[in-house]
Amino acid sequence: MNIRILLLITLLTSFLFANNQKKIIYLTPDMSIPFWQIIAKGVKQSSTNLSYDYEVFSADNSSKKELQNTIKAIKAKPAGIVISPTNSSNCVTVLKLIKKANIPVVIADIGTDAGEYLSYISSDNFEGAYKLGKHLTKFMKQKDITESSVGIIAIPQKRANGKLRTAGFMKALKEDGIKSADMRQQVDFSLKETYLHAKDLLLAYPDMKVIWLQGSDKYRGALKAIKESKREVHLITFDAEPEFLELIPKNTIVVSGMQQPFLIGEKAVITLDKYLSKEDVQKHIELSVLAVTKENIDRKMHLIKRNVLGIIDEAK
Repeated sequence: MNIRILLLITLLTSFLFANNQKKIIYLTPDMSIPFWQIIAKGVKQSSTNLSYDYEVFSADNSSKKELQNTIKAIKAKPAGIVISPTNSSNCVTVLKLIKKANIPVVIADIGTDAGEYLSYISSDNFEGAYKLGKHLTKFMKQKDITESSVGIIAIPQKRANGKLRTAGFMKALKEDGIKSADMRQQVDFSLKETYLHAKDLLLAYPDMKVIWLQGSDKYRGALKAIKESKREVHLITFDAEPEFLELIPKNTIVVSGMQQPFLIGEKAVITLDKYLSKEDVQKHIELSVLAVTKENIDRKMHLIKRNVLGIIDEAK
């Protein structure tokens, strides 16, 4: 082979390899859900600031597609991978594949049942849900409805974060002697599913005065079911949507436990970059959850806009 051609091939291969080494890939469970969109936005922001290319692969809430995306990501030979797994058990297999490829990986939210990873960046789900529960019990005392019960529409309890949210919330209810009506777990995270779960709880528990939605993006389904019931039933949520900036002051949503997904995404890439720069990194970074009510929403607005909703242009 001509020496010039061989040299050209070598240089081109080196360039491509080096280019891939400046890429961060984010494996997300479902980009149709705003929470994951905002984490992706944080990953992209930090990647851009630190001069990495960025790509996102959505599993569309499918464990099978998540494994396919993992293989696709490994073949791209990125500098690092950020993963928000579809569930904690499936993450174990994903981490094994990434480890074999010798690619550093940071877990952003949800968690894993086992496996090796560089760092796990999460919200303090237990304490956040506990604070949410304490705000709720205070509200129920003010409304004199402590003899009623609370229904829960939960994220999958196979997820580590789901288990922690439930445990923290139930601790708060137990401390103040408030009963939990029942729990329904989300599967497809659709508006229809949330509506049907809320409707089912309302029909089954006539004394129920509160529904806790362990997510936020399908809150309209719960509100629709409550409206149709023609009962005074209050809604609380975990996470937030932009509309909550108007709904919380009206008490349409009594209290929301807001994670900081933009900050989670940012810190995931910063952690990878530190590792790649031979700096020490924390094994577990736990971020606080903001318990937001109409009484404190104005004070927390800066954090809500930037870290919760990813509205960085307005967060100055």
